[in-house]
Amino acid sequence: MSGLGRTGGVVVAVLICMALLGDGVSGYAFDQQDAFHTLEGATREHWMGTDALGRDQFARIAEGARVSLLIAVGSTLIAVAIGLAYGGISGYVGGRLDGWMMRTVDVIYSLPDILVIVLLTEVLQEVMGGVPDLYRRVLALIAALGLVGWVAVARLVRALVLQAREEPWVEAARATGVGGGRLLWRHILPNITGPILVTATFRIPAAILTESTLSFIGLGIQPPFSSWGVLASDGFAAMRSYPHLILFPGLAILVTLLGFHMLGDSLREALDPRVARERGRG
Repeated sequence: MSGLGRTGGVVVAVLICMALLGDGVSGYAFDQQDAFHTLEGATREHWMGTDALGRDQFARIAEGARVSLLIAVGSTLIAVAIGLAYGGISGYVGGRLDGWMMRTVDVIYSLPDILVIVLLTEVLQEVMGGVPDLYRRVLALIAALGLVGWVAVARLVRALVLQAREEPWVEAARATGVGGGRLLWRHILPNITGPILVTATFRIPAAILTESTLSFIGLGIQPPFSSWGVLASDGFAAMRSYPHLILFPGLAILVTLLGFHMLGDSLREALDPRVARERGRG
């Protein structure tokens, strides 16, 4: 793995640890208020300052990492699972079924993602009306992002399956009497996990950015709960007078996106020999 890949791996590892520990890494609860220390900049007690209610900004960013990463990873798992099944069947069966399945993908792919996510989120929240607010919003965002993101995965899986089913080892498996379903799920799909893993690595930061955008405009996680989009939205309103309120959430999002992209690029180079050869010629 390259130096950038190792750096990205360290960033992702720190993010995962922060998400697992939540506000426990700061010594303050993310919703703990202190009326005597409101809107302070970085101090020894509060490394990233406090907000208008005296809540520790580092604690809220750490708690926001938990929420944002949970949504991103959950939606990515849904997208990959649906995309694997749909794209695998479409690519392996081929023919008229493949044509109809890909036309469906094209129609879904042509729709504006944000609009579809917003509509799905609102509908799913209504369906889960009896669930507590935070869990309802998190589950709705996970499902909505996953149901929108699977189409790109399905296209990739279909292309990989179309290529793999012509390989000699697939022909050899057919000659030994391996059935179509077993051949697809036990032989073809496990051999194309590399590109899919890389795709999942890139989908996670994309989901984090989408969740942050939705929360920023008031359509995702809502106060008093914490996510990076909520923190950025709060900071944006007071950025002229108290720039630390938007600086640190913005840096958290930026560093996370860079970390995942550096890790994804390194994985793509390691798992795709063609990329390594092209970079070697360059």
